Amino acid sequence: MDFSLFAHMERITPEQDHCDLREELIELAKIADQGGMRSLWTGEHHGMEFTIAPNPFISLVDLGYNTKNLRLGTGTIIAPFWHPIKLAGEAAATDLITGGRIELGIARGAYSYEYERLVPGMDAWEAGQKMRESIPLLRKLWEGDCEHNGEYYNFPKTSTAPKPLQKNGPPIWIAARDISSHKFGVENGFNIQVTPLWMGLEEIEDLMRKFNEACASYNGKKPKIMLLHHTYVGLDQDDVDEAAKELSKFYCYFGAWFQNKRPVQQGQIKALSKEELAANKLMSPENMQRDLTIGTSKSVIEQIKRYEKLGYDEYAFWIDSGMSFKRKKESLERFINEVMPAFN
Repeated sequence: MDFSLFAHMERITPEQDHCDLREELIELAKIADQGGMRSLWTGEHHGMEFTIAPNPFISLVDLGYNTKNLRLGTGTIIAPFWHPIKLAGEAAATDLITGGRIELGIARGAYSYEYERLVPGMDAWEAGQKMRESIPLLRKLWEGDCEHNGEYYNFPKTSTAPKPLQKNGPPIWIAARDISSHKFGVENGFNIQVTPLWMGLEEIEDLMRKFNEACASYNGKKPKIMLLHHTYVGLDQDDVDEAAKELSKFYCYFGAWFQNKRPVQQGQIKALSKEELAANKLMSPENMQRDLTIGTSKSVIEQIKRYEKLGYDEYAFWIDSGMSFKRKKESLERFINEVMPAFN
């Protein structure tokens, strides 16, 4: 099994300096690089201090100059926010700049907060349709002289300039949840990335069943599949208990952003009260311990062994959590030093 790191700059309070957050992200990337992780993933988000990544290509170029071996992935580009010519060209240029280290994770997007600002009136269904039309065009644009007349995009013969450094272009990963998304990815020869969020082993198993069903539908074609999950490796049970509380708070805020009902000022969502946090039983610390990949190193090894047995090719350590940099760093180091060797 391969291992990767999924990380953003995340600004919890206005007192945090963006320059400091950038340096912290670079340090996490260096730890992952030196520790033998395969790749690092960072996403695309707009107007949200919760996850700071308005253009992941810029972030990956920055991280590329500060690392040596890590593959550098977008996790994920929001397809309906990009014209396919622009996306193909920027991906190719970033691949060239980073020495052929780019991987392209792509999704339809999830936050209506972003939809209503960048593409007003678009819903999740239309976003998915735009993604399914545009992403198969990328390889054709990298190959060159691609002409397209579709429902959402129309353009005369076009080639990207520059060409990507990697032959046939960067590997493409599709974020998938429902069976149709899995089938779309498998049919087109794209790798699959799944994110069960807080929903535990049952969801992890169900996502693998959907992937296997999609592979069976296309004569056993089997691309790679990556599991992205919140992870914390604690020093002891007290440390794990503290992480569960922090992740509970993170998911309460995640839900508030997703619902898009709460006031936002200067990119910060209105703070949740202690009463509101406590009232969200779905995101309780107890549920976080049950359903996320958190625990001491021994426990985390046992959990990831189950995922490996299910057939996952890559495990992505999702480190965004609202925790201090010190706690993130120590958890990542324990993961590299104590967990990963069990899979060597």
